[in-house]
Amino acid sequence: MKYLVLGSSGQVGRALYEYLEGLGHEVLQFDIVNTLDEDLRIYDNHLLHERMREADFVFFLAFDVGGARYLKKYQHTYDFLSNNVKIMNTTFDMLRKYDKKFIFASSQMSNMSYSPYGVLKALGEYYTRVLGGLVVKFWNVYGIEYDLNKAHVITDFVLKAMNDRKINMLTDGTEERQFLYSDDACKALHILSDNYEVIDRDKELHITNGHWGSILRVAEIISRHFADVRVVPGKEKDEIQKFKRNEADPYIFRYWKPKTSLEDGIGKIIEYYKLKQE
Repeated sequence: MKYLVLGSSGQVGRALYEYLEGLGHEVLQFDIVNTLDEDLRIYDNHLLHERMREADFVFFLAFDVGGARYLKKYQHTYDFLSNNVKIMNTTFDMLRKYDKKFIFASSQMSNMSYSPYGVLKALGEYYTRVLGGLVVKFWNVYGIEYDLNKAHVITDFVLKAMNDRKINMLTDGTEERQFLYSDDACKALHILSDNYEVIDRDKELHITNGHWGSILRVAEIISRHFADVRVVPGKEKDEIQKFKRNEADPYIFRYWKPKTSLEDGIGKIIEYYKLKQE
């Protein structure tokens, strides 16, 4: 198979690129981080035409997004809205033109109408269904991150523990999340692409491990990997998801189940950043 990964330098995209290559597939990359020619905001992008023609299957992972700090700062801005609308307009038009099989990476936040990010992902889901693609809903996927300006909570906490010896939290930590290690997410995406034709389009594909845990617990797990690291909860409540609690459809577990526990996944992240600092 020849896969095209849009957003191939992102947290999930880079992991997916490496995972598919490891299985012996040919993988085409596309990400503005590689070169400005790979900017999905450019409509009728000639390089994207070439990659789309070549690909057997497309993973649409590209989006202007980051962790809670990034969303809090940017999701209500014009540029955030404009960037993502342009990315979707370009990409969905290309997918339609070349009639490609594809998976669109949405979010479990897509039913949260008070979140601009959620609303944009919901729009992407409508496009995907009209074109006959597959929608997957990610639940707080974590892994190695390369753009620390967009870092998510686990990377943020790990770096605070390593550099500051203190985990200053954005909130009081009482909000609960379901986390999934990026390698497990990659396996899910690959399995779904293999089963593309038989997946029930009336079912929701929630890529998550199904286990709830508080943000405070995440901080405490990380702190135990270091000596004399304090966890300092903030005073704010969850303003990103406003304590909304979705329930994941278990349908995807017919095809795939996650293997990495939160504790093991966090351990792998810590090991990577420790080696990087040496």
